[in-house]
Amino acid sequence: MDHTKGGLVIFTANSHPASRELGKRISERLGVELGKVQVYQETNRETRVQIQESVRGKDVFVIQTVSKDVNTTIMEMLILVYACRTSCARSITGVLPYFPYSKQCKMRKRGSIVSKLIASMMCKAGLTHLITMDLHQKEIQGFFNIPVDNLRASPFLLQYIQEEIPDYRNAVIVAKSPASAKRAQSFAERLRLGLAVIHGEAQDAESDQVDGRHSPPTVKTTRAIHPSMDMPLLIPKEKPPITVVGDVGGRIAIIVDDIIDDVGSFVAAAETLKERGAYKIYVMATHGILSSDAPRFIEESAIDGVVVTNTIPHELQKLQCPKIKTVDISMILSEAIRRIHNGESMSYLFRNIGVDD
Repeated sequence: MDHTKGGLVIFTANSHPASRELGKRISERLGVELGKVQVYQETNRETRVQIQESVRGKDVFVIQTVSKDVNTTIMEMLILVYACRTSCARSITGVLPYFPYSKQCKMRKRGSIVSKLIASMMCKAGLTHLITMDLHQKEIQGFFNIPVDNLRASPFLLQYIQEEIPDYRNAVIVAKSPASAKRAQSFAERLRLGLAVIHGEAQDAESDQVDGRHSPPTVKTTRAIHPSMDMPLLIPKEKPPITVVGDVGGRIAIIVDDIIDDVGSFVAAAETLKERGAYKIYVMATHGILSSDAPRFIEESAIDGVVVTNTIPHELQKLQCPKIKTVDISMILSEAIRRIHNGESMSYLFRNIGVDD
């Protein structure tokens, strides 16, 4: 059944078949067929796009899921969006459930804020609206000069906990670092469960030198540049031994985060929780990148289950590790598309969403 007005076209920008699955689910929920487009790589690795139907005066939605080759994924979307723009589409909305390069949203030493660059490229290509989900940092929305709807996957993950984890009332929500404590607190308050925070783990790249270009050098010279500019040195941080703030003994521990990529920190957290008496350990996140040997590490670890959504295709990883489970979020994406196309309010999709969610 068609739930939208006319003039709607949905394209998937992926050249990889596994990445088109989410687009098929969304189009089926909306009762429309996927638009006809060819996206492929030429022999010289250039991306070529051929739109095979008219988009003049229509609302175009470009669905793009991030494949293993993230840079090709970005180029496919940019070229398809620009092709729709030059074909006189009325509006072009990008549906990008996982925003690539979202971890590179802060200045580190002499690096760059790559998220800002990606946002500028998308706007320049012709995007008029963006739908995404659980941005790594909500401030990334400010990098765009177009409307951005940052949807949440937490209702689906909370529902999974209530329906699929036996005796979840005996669980405690765990933040594997203080940085993810707000997300864990939100889950704990909604489920009326306790909260635990792991503190003191080894410093990771995410928190290393986010305070600018780290210049001039921190080593104090014997002679100041000017007598009035004898700046005091900042005392270096020292992480304390690993401690768990909160009681996990005899409980089910549910670690929550937004991204699971390199699972080393999750495996270490699971071992710590096991030592503190947790008898079952689950990991829940929105985006399951699960790169490299992540499935093998999960299978060999103390983790009993990993639950992620289908914002990123991970069917191969599920074959390698039966502990990985998937939650479908195509429902909220299709409803967002329907509301934007029909000019309806989006507030229903953000009901009961707090600032820290």
